[in-house]
Amino acid sequence: MAIEIGAQAPDFELKDNHGRTVRLSDFAGAPGEGRNVVLFFYPFAFTGVCTGELRALRDRADEFVNEDTQLLAVSNDSIHTLRVFGEQEDLEFPLLSDFWPHGEVSRAYGVFDEAKGCAVRGTFLVDRTGTVRWSVVNALPDARDIDECAKALAAL
Repeated sequence: MAIEIGAQAPDFELKDNHGRTVRLSDFAGAPGEGRNVVLFFYPFAFTGVCTGELRALRDRADEFVNEDTQLLAVSNDSIHTLRVFGEQEDLEFPLLSDFWPHGEVSRAYGVFDEAKGCAVRGTFLVDRTGTVRWSVVNALPDARDIDECAKALAAL
């Protein structure tokens, strides 16, 4: 089961598609400091629904990556796969690899599908204090409504 709204978001340390270390806690801060985080779990790079969702985020990047907000997209792919995927799709935001230990962060957020070996489509808005303020979890075949996420973010 996914972590609940109002809960403290589990901190993590993952490598991005360029091999850089990214920690959720790097974005924490008091009001006026730090950034809110859109944590966007998706099953796999190069798949139809995932590619469509990430293209939609790319096309609206100014809403999800700015001085107040950072988008972090997390999959269970290797950093090498994510590097090629990010370059091919012109994705400027970090693509984080939850490859090894396999699915550790996805499990911490309650969105890892043990039978499929990948994350389901979970989105979490984490405020500057590290508190989960909004979330939605969709099954593997069901694309998320990016407008819904943008509205929730604007309400923070």
